Amino acid sequence: MEPCVLTDKNQFPTEEVIYSHIGKSKALWLSLFEYIHTNHSDFFEEWRYYNDGKTWLLKVSRKKKTIFWLSVIKDTFRTTFYFSDKAKQAIADSSISDELKDQYTGGKRYNKIRGLTIIYKNKRAVEYAKKLIAIKMSIK
Repeated sequence: MEPCVLTDKNQFPTEEVIYSHIGKSKALWLSLFEYIHTNHSDFFEEWRYYNDGKTWLLKVSRKKKTIFWLSVIKDTFRTTFYFSDKAKQAIADSSISDELKDQYTGGKRYNKIRGLTIIYKNKRAVEYAKKLIAIKMSIK
């Protein structure tokens, strides 16, 4: 996996800093966050520096439920969603790529959850994120 680029603890990830790292992926960033702010106004975004990974991560949550984690990598960004086995059928039935479905079913378990990471290279990635947000919101 690509290493994160926001590694300076003293450099808060402002929009200017983020855009300088993600380059042409800015349009995908804006598309994802426009969707979130329009359709999920109750989501909360929080940047934090994590010493264990020596990087800044954005946690997007609703109440106490984490929706996804976001990290900035060279020339783009990625989001990681964590799902329990309750989401297995919804993920299998969704219109996300087979590669993402395989990533979930064959992925490493962290206790009772598995991760699913999207790297934003095209508009399809934003569509997959929307689908995963919907699945995340439907699982109790």
